[in-house]
Amino acid sequence: MKQTFARALSLVVAIALAGPAVAQDTIKIPNIIELSGGGATVGTNWKNGSSMAVEEINAAGGILGKKIELMFVDTATDPGKARAGIQRAIDDKPIAIFGPIYSGSVSATLQMTNEAGIPQIIGGEAGNLTTQGSKYLFRTSFGQNVSMPKIANYIRDGVKAKTVSVIYVNNDVGKGGRNAITKEFESRGIKLGADLSTEAGQADFAADVVKLKAANADAVFVYLNEEESARFVIEAKKQGLDKPLIGETTLLGQKVIDLAKEAANGVKGHVGLTVDAPIPAVAEFAKKFQAKYNYASDHNGIKGYIAPYMIKAAAEKAGKLDAKAIVEALHGLTISPDKTPGILIEATWDETGEIDRISFLAEVRGGKQVITETLPKLKK
Repeated sequence: MKQTFARALSLVVAIALAGPAVAQDTIKIPNIIELSGGGATVGTNWKNGSSMAVEEINAAGGILGKKIELMFVDTATDPGKARAGIQRAIDDKPIAIFGPIYSGSVSATLQMTNEAGIPQIIGGEAGNLTTQGSKYLFRTSFGQNVSMPKIANYIRDGVKAKTVSVIYVNNDVGKGGRNAITKEFESRGIKLGADLSTEAGQADFAADVVKLKAANADAVFVYLNEEESARFVIEAKKQGLDKPLIGETTLLGQKVIDLAKEAANGVKGHVGLTVDAPIPAVAEFAKKFQAKYNYASDHNGIKGYIAPYMIKAAAEKAGKLDAKAIVEALHGLTISPDKTPGILIEATWDETGEIDRISFLAEVRGGKQVITETLPKLKK
């Protein structure tokens, strides 16, 4: 009886000791992203992109011999729920947190990860996110302070517009984009025509298009969410607004093209990330994503895809799976596809977490996004 009890006790102890070891073989990374609400399309693309990357990384042996497990938490596109999700994630002391993607939710959470000392890999593009003092925030795409000068140069030199009207969504990213582009217009001698604010989720743009036609500017800068962008370009086509419609990555995205159909033809702008980039690694990503999920990825899918590869490259440089060591490695790091193929395009992160890489000018032609020019990194 005593021997039986002793053997049972030994087994319990062995299982208890094995539990942490098994757990330590897996790196759990929380994804606090928009899977419902207005950002559902954005979050779903990120989720699918990051999941595909993790499958590849795990199949190749993981990071420093450990497999990754992504933990998805839906913010419902609500900054309050994003804060709650980030706090729960912080309590588990992960090596990194992915998300949110919407800038308002990033702004509501960035000081939390900063105080906890955990790198936060984000999709948000509002210019002010990297100016709030966090040393733990890292972008997967250009901030407005990087993309807007490129757009303004194109409007001045390519479109040769002297006056430009602006229509933007009235949220953190929309207002930030509006402020950034109008500042760039002013510095280039471009006059502001109509200056229109719209609401997230707005369905009717008839009155806005009437105002834009009355302003009669040389071009219209469009900075709206995916669904609103599609509704706007459809209404613009319907009313015969014949001025160039110019925007950033979202306006030329696959979701807008799918929804707006032929009305999207002729839309132009700057594209930081796109599956249509003339780069073999990006084309291969697009092919794998389409085959796996049965739809074409947008730029958010690419953002999600590169996030795990950022952590992999930084952890391998640091030589350990430690949050602060990963942050130190990411600052000033250049990740190139020859060493980390999943990064797709060579990218560099500065001390504020801003990203620098090549980007593109594009136009929608025949229902497809066509790259018309490749723009170099800001700092070669």
